[in-house]
Amino acid sequence: MTTAEPSPPAVVPSPVREIADGYAFTGPALDLGAVLLDGTAYPGAPVRIPLGVLNRHGLVAGATGTGKTKTLQLIAEQLSAQGVPVFLADIKGDVSGISAPGTPGDRTAARAAEVGQDWTPRACPTEFYALGGQGTGIPVRATVTSFGPLLLAKVLDLNETQESSLGLVFHYADRNGLELYDLKDLTAVITFLASPEGKEELKGIGGLSTATAGVILRSLTMLENEGAGAFFGEPEFDTAELLRTVDGGAAGPEGGGGRGVVSVLELPAVQDRPRLFSTFLMWLLADLYQELPEVGDVEKPKLVFFFDEAHLLFKGASKAFLEAITQTVRLIRSKGVGIFFVTQTPKDVPADVLAQLGNRVQHALRAFTPDDAKALRATVSTFPKSPAYDLGEVLTSLGTGEAVVTVLSEKGAPTPVAATRLRAPQSLMGPVGPADLRAAVDASALTARYRDAIDRESAYEKLAARAARPAAEPVPAGGRAPEEPRRAPEGEGEKEGGGLLGSLLSNPALKSFARSAGTQLGREISRSLFGTSRRRR
Repeated sequence: MTTAEPSPPAVVPSPVREIADGYAFTGPALDLGAVLLDGTAYPGAPVRIPLGVLNRHGLVAGATGTGKTKTLQLIAEQLSAQGVPVFLADIKGDVSGISAPGTPGDRTAARAAEVGQDWTPRACPTEFYALGGQGTGIPVRATVTSFGPLLLAKVLDLNETQESSLGLVFHYADRNGLELYDLKDLTAVITFLASPEGKEELKGIGGLSTATAGVILRSLTMLENEGAGAFFGEPEFDTAELLRTVDGGAAGPEGGGGRGVVSVLELPAVQDRPRLFSTFLMWLLADLYQELPEVGDVEKPKLVFFFDEAHLLFKGASKAFLEAITQTVRLIRSKGVGIFFVTQTPKDVPADVLAQLGNRVQHALRAFTPDDAKALRATVSTFPKSPAYDLGEVLTSLGTGEAVVTVLSEKGAPTPVAATRLRAPQSLMGPVGPADLRAAVDASALTARYRDAIDRESAYEKLAARAARPAAEPVPAGGRAPEEPRRAPEGEGEKEGGGLLGSLLSNPALKSFARSAGTQLGREISRSLFGTSRRRR
């Protein structure tokens, strides 16, 4: 037996019509739901987001259990249908359902009728990934060199002095051809630089104190003991995989054809290590920023990246790390990438980052404590003034699957604030079974490419070979014979000022050289805002 579908309201109040006018876009857009006023949804007053403004970033916020995950699913499946690839971090393991068609039911039918949705079950083309292979998905790894000192310092919870010393270690390894592929490579270089021989080599560019080296080495040991060593190594994940459409092509400046692939990164196996997985997500963004060309404003994004549990990224971050995040968010939109931060309240996001998030979907907040009430007032203050709503009251009375929305119009102006009853996702609202997940991963063409870890010669082996040589046969730290050319002329690559670095990185010939060359200069000029290294592809 099916419940009767509710009839749409016969009369649309004037405030609803005024709000709806603000969402009457002429170009392609994503449908979020219908305007909600005094508990009634008006299906003739749709709330939408223009496709072309999604690279202006956004925020999805709300208390636990208010429907944030379903909102991500709703937006992601519509992006995929319009040919836009999507990246989703699956913290709790409940996003995998996006790969399967939804299940019809009374509640879904009722919600569709309330918001004027023509609901049909639909799955999205999906790839499943797992950090370091800890989970069912395709393994995602990064080399230590590519990850860089700033992000690694965040993972290791180093203070600013220790972070600076770690940067010196990377600088030395870059200059001396010591490849840092995994954690044992980094451990070997730090151990060498803390030795009398290593201290001698650091003269002139600073030093690494024994105490600081000890702290970093202990932190690396703890990281290894937690099983995080599997995240670092080769084959390194190519972030271009995130830009695919179902026909196998990458989304170009105007987007790819077909349907965008939804890349789901499984995180349940590492959810007890939030500092690690949140920083790995930032590495993916930093690598995309490094590799993608400038495209300016486009009709639709090349990728939309949902950054779940965003507060974990900012908690305890150094000033340099926060500045790098702010700069990346500011600049990556011109590469055609949109970022949606997902967290509980806007106050979880630093003001300089929050100011760049043009699209807002705010689910219900609770005000049970004085701190909750303070967070509520702060949230209300971040929205445009609304003549139709008392936002403080609305935000505490929203039901599950309802939210307060404001986005950027096609002209870049904020739309009116709209309390919204959201549409139901058309894909499965829950996880797929383990057997289905395993089958999807086994069937992926990417599994063979990334499944098995490899261990090439790198810093660990080179320094071990150096230590094994007789004293009469001195060799450079890189482990090669002196007659083999491996270093650039003295002083090259050491000028790291912003002006010089910016001009070098804007030179197409040097960009190509940095991709292909294994020289000191090639490595030195190719570190980005986060100190991440440009890969050779």
